[in-house]
Amino acid sequence: MDRRSFLRTSALGGTAAAATTLAAPAYAQGKRKLTMVTSWGRGLAGVFDAAEHSANAINAMSDGTLEVEIKAAGELVGAFEVFDAVTSGQADMYHAADYYFISQHPAFAFFTGVPFGMTATELNNWYYHGSGRKYHDALGEIFGLKSFLAGNTGTQAGGWFRKEINGPEDFNGLKFRMPGLGGKALGHLGASVQNLPGSEVYQALASGALDGTEWIGPWADEKAGFQEITKFFYTAGFHEPAAGLSLATNLDVFNSLSASHQKIIETAAASTNIWSLSQYLNNNGAALERLKAGGVKVLEFPDSVWDAFGEGTAKVYEEFMGDDLFKEIFEAYGKSMRESSSWLTVSTAAYRAQRDRVMG
Repeated sequence: MDRRSFLRTSALGGTAAAATTLAAPAYAQGKRKLTMVTSWGRGLAGVFDAAEHSANAINAMSDGTLEVEIKAAGELVGAFEVFDAVTSGQADMYHAADYYFISQHPAFAFFTGVPFGMTATELNNWYYHGSGRKYHDALGEIFGLKSFLAGNTGTQAGGWFRKEINGPEDFNGLKFRMPGLGGKALGHLGASVQNLPGSEVYQALASGALDGTEWIGPWADEKAGFQEITKFFYTAGFHEPAAGLSLATNLDVFNSLSASHQKIIETAAASTNIWSLSQYLNNNGAALERLKAGGVKVLEFPDSVWDAFGEGTAKVYEEFMGDDLFKEIFEAYGKSMRESSSWLTVSTAAYRAQRDRVMG
């Protein structure tokens, strides 16, 4: 059995020590200063806001006894280097989208968003009242992390394109930015999939290095300025029906904190999880109207494209079923999603359809 397989099994069984290189001293009292690295450029709408909200909440609730200093992408390490920085002890915590780290383990994708997966409500149901938190902890123990959900973008848009998408064949050879398992699924449609940090996407799109991109949704995308380059915007995507963001602390550092400081980090993350989702949803409607007024053509993918997305997604999931932990999380995730959806479909979805019909 290789090291990672051993650690996966041990993490679920609760018998393994954390795999980390940092041995942080315990602090019974006194002020602690933690360095947070992020995958976000400073001021990047929504995502950097969530990192900042988490840090500010920790600072405030601890009365300054636990101080978090934020480092934006590139200020200490690169956007996609935050995982290694925290697991190695170069930094104390990160704020990022965990699907950036599927090369470490593909199951990290479940804590951001997976193709045809959970909405934000369904993800929170699984995380806080199902097995989601347990599995986030299990992954964390493998790599020496203590992780919490700390933000959510809600359902992400299908993205920006230089031309209309009329069928699956239009993705063949398309240079498109999409991280995570969704990007792998798009690769099965023949797309040339790229993964770039958010702060680099505008320039890549403007230069022609990209033919299209997904980012988040109307408000964050408007802030990023993609409407200045392309005018075809697809509102619903298959890849991230809810994009969770994570706050992860080096496990040795977390264990060295007092119980109250640990609880403050957990509470700050949960607070940010609610606040962040509301920030996006509160701003998206008005931003969409501004984009329309500015000449953006708002579209939906045809059914043939959705079918192709589904076929590509099935292939991606099958690729990872040989990993026992991925398969276990996939099955638990799917069970929870079906249970939540069975009620939400006949309650919330039915109500909204009738509300829109009756009230206009």
